[in-house]
Amino acid sequence: MQPLRRKGVIAAVVGLGLGAMSAAPAWALAPGTTVGPAGHAYTASLVGGTTAKFVVGSTTVTCNQSGNTGQVPEAPGNTAADGPVSSALTPATFSNNGGNCPTNVLFTTAKTVSNNTNGDWTIALQYDPAGSTGTMTIPTAGVVTTISGLASCTVTVAPDGPASVSGPWVDGTGTTPPVLDFSAGVSLPIRVTGGLTCPTGATTATFSASYAVTDTTDAAQQITVTDGTVAPPE
Repeated sequence: MQPLRRKGVIAAVVGLGLGAMSAAPAWALAPGTTVGPAGHAYTASLVGGTTAKFVVGSTTVTCNQSGNTGQVPEAPGNTAADGPVSSALTPATFSNNGGNCPTNVLFTTAKTVSNNTNGDWTIALQYDPAGSTGTMTIPTAGVVTTISGLASCTVTVAPDGPASVSGPWVDGTGTTPPVLDFSAGVSLPIRVTGGLTCPTGATTATFSASYAVTDTTDAAQQITVTDGTVAPPE
């Protein structure tokens, strides 16, 4: 059983529903997290043979290239006693063979540009013995997709404030890197502008992708998410 400690980030979300409870049962507490190796840089890119898909209404944008880069915090910042370890990411890139991404609408393509104008992109990695997770946060208006061709539309992700998506963190093996998996599909708030053929009534989009995370400081090592529990003093 994990030692008793505060629920960290989770407490901010569920605390309002706990009423006057003085303490949550130990099984509900968030484990600590250590991300390693401390200080190592990494690249996240699509798992080989997969694509990133962005679905707005009946329109699907498919890109065969997507990724970003980051760095594990230096010690001791790479360990959190009761929650996730967070760090900044570069804005994600999206393309198809280096160019615009195709859509399922004839003679229509999409160009996606990401930015950090209104804040950082971040990743929060949370250890859990039942399955660790990663939560990526996109800053306000951090992704803008322009659809051109038979339709001319602009789709802005997170138009009114930062938006976060979460997926399983799949540990690497001796031959494969770890994966941050959004393949089940995650919902993102959007705003669509454009002509009559644009889905201007859509307020959410579904994003799906799986990213392999590769240690670029030392190719012989892997980025890991492990238990960061701090033992109480004796």
